[in-house]
Amino acid sequence: MTGWFPFALAALLLMGMQRFFYKVAAEKSCDTAVTTLSFMATVTGISAVVFFLRDASISDFSFLLLVGLANSLAFLLATVTHIEALKKLPARIVFPLIRLDAVLVVVISFLFFHEQVIGRQQIGIALALAAVLLIARERAGNGESVRKSATGFLFVAAAILAGAAAAISSRYAALGTDKIAFMAVSYGLSTLFVAGFGERGRRQEKAVAGSRESLRIGCLMGILNVVGYYAYLEALSRGPLSLVTVITSMHFVIAVVLSIVIYRERPTPLGITGIVLTVVSLVFLRG
Repeated sequence: MTGWFPFALAALLLMGMQRFFYKVAAEKSCDTAVTTLSFMATVTGISAVVFFLRDASISDFSFLLLVGLANSLAFLLATVTHIEALKKLPARIVFPLIRLDAVLVVVISFLFFHEQVIGRQQIGIALALAAVLLIARERAGNGESVRKSATGFLFVAAAILAGAAAAISSRYAALGTDKIAFMAVSYGLSTLFVAGFGERGRRQEKAVAGSRESLRIGCLMGILNVVGYYAYLEALSRGPLSLVTVITSMHFVIAVVLSIVIYRERPTPLGITGIVLTVVSLVFLRG
């Protein structure tokens, strides 16, 4: 398993830039349904075109459909439970806890995939997880009173399990089928799911910004995701699931840095500490 780190780093950067455009969309008051749907459709369209242009063949189509469906459903479940958890619990509680899906993936990697990492990479994993928790808590802190809700924590637990399932299904796809075809199938199914939910949402709320701006941002997010997610799958096919997942789970740190630079958001000492830990952890994780 060699050459995985550059792909994991590329996935971290590109998917972080994609996440930043969620903030751009929010700042421009874009239609969430249009943005999300155009994002998914862009990934599906580009992946499908690239697959057919490559004239690649699928040896096991049933396996492709299985992992594509599993990944798509895991993504949908993670998204829905994430939103529902935020309705029950303060954001500063939800975000740090849901990021613990990376910890679950690491545990599964060690127990079931029998992965082994060297000593300095273990240090890198610990630093990376600490950075994730620090940045997530800093970004989510809003002074709300904490209202402990059993239902909310159940949604958080479901989101953690779904996030881990998405990572594991991606691992199987990266090792067992054509990556581009998997992206087309998984995002194609997600597009159908999002279209159904988006249509319901559009009946209930009025978009503030024009659909053209929402469509443009969604398409740009899709382009970034095509390259970023492919890099993620390539990293999974070359390197340990545990290390690749930990690195890519820090992608929202990129969004934080871009928000500070472009939108002049004022960083806190906690946020700066998290960013520094992220950089240090990458040095250790490279091995």
